[in-house]
Amino acid sequence: MSIPEPIRANFQTLLRAAEQGDLALLECADADTGEPRYVICAVQTGGGEYLFTPFGHLVSDRNPYEAYIPPDAGPDAPDNAPAGHAPNDLA
Repeated sequence: MSIPEPIRANFQTLLRAAEQGDLALLECADADTGEPRYVICAVQTGGGEYLFTPFGHLVSDRNPYEAYIPPDAGPDAPDNAPAGHAPNDLA
């Protein structure tokens, strides 16, 4: 699986915003469900105004290790990390 170039460019923008201290965490509502979402945004300022560019939200309503399926790492990869634990116990 290859990450598309526009996604890579957005990630680089996110990294630059983090380096410059231009990130914010906003509580928003999901447009489909109305549920609260905690959204990571880059912040641009100019002329006394703020522009928030959303990049994604933090997983808050479930275990993040159960929310995603990692890419296939090949035949030697373990079937699943234990629930609530990162691979190699990084959490």
